[in-house]
Amino acid sequence: MATEILVPTLGESITEATLGEWLKQPGDRVEADEPVASLETDKVSVEVPAPAAGVMGTHAVQPGDTVNVGAMIGTIDAGDGPAPAPKAEPSTADEAPAPATAAQQAPAQPQTDEAPANVEAAALSPSVRRAILEHGVDPATIKGSGKDGRITKDDVVAAASAKSSAPAPADAPAASPAPAAAQGSERREERVRMTRLRQTIAKRLKDAQDTAALLTTFNDVDMTAVIEARTKYKDLFEKKHGVRLGFMGFFVKAATMALKDIPAVNAQIDGDEIVYHDYADISVAVSAPQGLVVPVIRNADKLSVAEVEKTIGDFGKRAKDGTLKMDEMKGGTFTISNGGVFGSLMSTPIINPPQSAVLGLHRIEDRPVVRDGQVVVRPMMYLALSYDHRLIDGREAVTFLVALKNAIEDPTRLLIDL
Repeated sequence: MATEILVPTLGESITEATLGEWLKQPGDRVEADEPVASLETDKVSVEVPAPAAGVMGTHAVQPGDTVNVGAMIGTIDAGDGPAPAPKAEPSTADEAPAPATAAQQAPAQPQTDEAPANVEAAALSPSVRRAILEHGVDPATIKGSGKDGRITKDDVVAAASAKSSAPAPADAPAASPAPAAAQGSERREERVRMTRLRQTIAKRLKDAQDTAALLTTFNDVDMTAVIEARTKYKDLFEKKHGVRLGFMGFFVKAATMALKDIPAVNAQIDGDEIVYHDYADISVAVSAPQGLVVPVIRNADKLSVAEVEKTIGDFGKRAKDGTLKMDEMKGGTFTISNGGVFGSLMSTPIINPPQSAVLGLHRIEDRPVVRDGQVVVRPMMYLALSYDHRLIDGREAVTFLVALKNAIEDPTRLLIDL
């Protein structure tokens, strides 16, 4: 008897989702509570657990389909394993089958534009399939670093880099240049449906531009003191707290102090009222395979640098695995986005409604600056504060950035609350 796989409850006010991918294919062995599919909601990806042990049956819906909470998306059949593969018939009835050689045993792989047949296409996301086609690598040779060993786009790029850096055999004949017509025929296009998360991100960002009076104020900060403190104490810090000492811990603590001095930056507009918060829930932008997500560090103003670093590290890991929870994405009074990890020199981040401000961090770069009348080289970082000018005046924005700058350039202020 088949057991139905139903869409689980996804959270308050969420009634539908999009099927991201099937993690189990028909005939695969399934254990109870083992993830069999992933769903994409407006905020995070949610795994669907198997309601019973058995063998994966039919897929009632396909990746990209919209499903409602409680809907049946597939079945699990009773059994202990996949059905045996059908036996191949001999080529002629009057000949006894000869023992197959190793070359004969290997199935022929058709030369097509799709991913090789030894890896099921359903197990590869559209971005991964596109990367495989672009780099011309065989996914069967790639060891996946994603959840349950799934191949990620980074795995494909790394495999392509290793392939290109490998020396060519000495006796390999030189490849003849492809004709111009053949080169032109390799031009491809691929249409990939936007994920529900990406659609929501696009809508929220556009709504922010349409609603708020956005303005960005810049400053720069000398990172010398923080870099020296991190270099001096990082080993002791990791040994004691079990987490690496990064820069975000310093910036989160400095931001919470500045938010207390300039409460408007930590406030929001609700109708014709302004809501001020006596706490700081800091949303931290984290890169996930499906897009940018912003989990929230609750009561960040009451946490130590070590507790902040632990929380951010946990968010980053679970964002990559797609296991962040809905409640962890809600709320937040202020956002910090670190584009510097990707090499960004300067940007104008967009606020995360209903918040009124977002702090953008950027890469650290040695630049000449004047200190005591002398030109010296210092590790500098640009800071960008984008804010809703309906609520936050330019004076308040500048004051906030100056307070943040002072705390980072003299971390002792973080200890004595200056």
